[in-house]
Amino acid sequence: MDSENKLPQDQEGSALDAMEHQGSGMAKRLATFISGLVECMCFAGVIFGWASLVFVLKDLHYFEDMCMSAANQTTNQTDCSAQDEQLSLIFTIGSFMNNFMTFPTGYIFDRFGTTVARLLAISAYTSGTLLVAFSTAATAVILFPALSLLSVGGILLILTNMQVGNLFGKHRSTVITLYNGAFDSSSAVFLVIKLLYEQGLALRTMFLFMSACSAWHLVRTFFLMPRHHIPYPLPPGYTYGMSCRRRSQSYRTYEEKRRPSSLDEGQDSGNLHPNSALSEENATTKGHTETTLNLKEPAVVSFWSCVFSQLFFWHLMWLSVMQLRHYLFIGTLNPMLIQLSDKDASLVSHYTNAFAFTQLCGVLCAPWNGLILDRHKRGQKKQGSSQGVPDSLADLRSCVLSLLITVLQCIAFSICASIPVLPVQYATFILQVLSRSFLYGGNAAFLAIAFPLEHFGKLYGIIMGLSAVVSLLQYPFFSLIKGPLKEDPFYVNIGLIILMLLALVNPFMVWRECRRRQKEQDATHSSTIPVLTAEKSGLESSI
Repeated sequence: MDSENKLPQDQEGSALDAMEHQGSGMAKRLATFISGLVECMCFAGVIFGWASLVFVLKDLHYFEDMCMSAANQTTNQTDCSAQDEQLSLIFTIGSFMNNFMTFPTGYIFDRFGTTVARLLAISAYTSGTLLVAFSTAATAVILFPALSLLSVGGILLILTNMQVGNLFGKHRSTVITLYNGAFDSSSAVFLVIKLLYEQGLALRTMFLFMSACSAWHLVRTFFLMPRHHIPYPLPPGYTYGMSCRRRSQSYRTYEEKRRPSSLDEGQDSGNLHPNSALSEENATTKGHTETTLNLKEPAVVSFWSCVFSQLFFWHLMWLSVMQLRHYLFIGTLNPMLIQLSDKDASLVSHYTNAFAFTQLCGVLCAPWNGLILDRHKRGQKKQGSSQGVPDSLADLRSCVLSLLITVLQCIAFSICASIPVLPVQYATFILQVLSRSFLYGGNAAFLAIAFPLEHFGKLYGIIMGLSAVVSLLQYPFFSLIKGPLKEDPFYVNIGLIILMLLALVNPFMVWRECRRRQKEQDATHSSTIPVLTAEKSGLESSI
């Protein structure tokens, strides 16, 4: 009787322990999610608030000697186009490094894990903020390595944080796009610096404070992030962070995932089934199931086969042409506002603040793309449930609408940017932040969906690196506007709108790939039905 009473008590205790562990685990996941959102919003993409920082740098006389050397001696007006070109070059190199260095850093992330990648990010970011803090008008040239280091550190922070979406299952795409939206919103940090500077706070003080925030990054690295990677789908009982006492499960091999638990072993051995015939039937059925699963098990897809696929190539084109449009707009915003406002400094400051303020809305706009992906996926699964559509195919189908909407948004933004009327730029700012939020969130979500997860870091890195090469065109475009076109960007804008029509090919290619995979799935399904029927008949006859 004692043993009979003890068993329910033990089961009740273990159930309470499991509930307590699940509650603490969910609290830790929420802490990881919220702290990661704050980190991305305040640090990861600050370089894209460059227009606000340029206003401060010009007030501090950075590269002002170029204005004097280019001054018109016959009039009192000063030509500062050389100063604008130098500042634009800093942003061009910084934004190039932001993308180009993603491939080697993505490889480091895939190869050595989260902790090593984040320590590298913190080192680069802290070095960049210190260089800006101790720069002066006489040493303005150190802004080149400073902005590059800020870019590399920021992109590594967002890269290591995007895996947090794996902790939230069916909301994974929403979390990934939300983090990318926070990355876009972080450009408003330079707006805060501009406003505080106008209130009398020194630029050095503010960047020294940003350097001191590295302590916050270190705390997250060791206590709220895994040592290696967060797997997807998430295995039961998954734990991470330094506070965990047992072995981290952030890296589980395929064999470890397939290995049965002790309870499964007990069931297989027949300890819980006194009826030996029933045990044999379960074992036989399990054997047939494993055979069927092995038949359906997909072949391992290599990294280079992903890179050289048509799906990857057209997605690269999709990202590159729209990213070039965004980078050119950000890099030329200050000269454009000066021209449209007839060099009215108060108007330039007002519109610069308006642009930076709209960047804050990136974190609100980006989840819309994730909701489109997640809701469309659920609709595709319901529609194809009778056909046995797998999750991977439903995920890929959900990308088509997202990719198409992103292109249409970017074309609308480019049309508004081409209109040389100052009030119209309010609409340009809104469409720009909406398009940019969809662009980067959709890019990360698509790579996580369309290709194997173990290649995500490398694929994300190489696509950002290759698109960075295309983004270098922004500097010759800027020189073309300043020189032969006499500061009239109209023809460059029209050319970019025509170029962006290439991005429409990508959603079409994804749709075609979905049809191809569906046909393969239908063919596989129809070929396995006779095998399963024969196995079932043999099983029934043996029983």
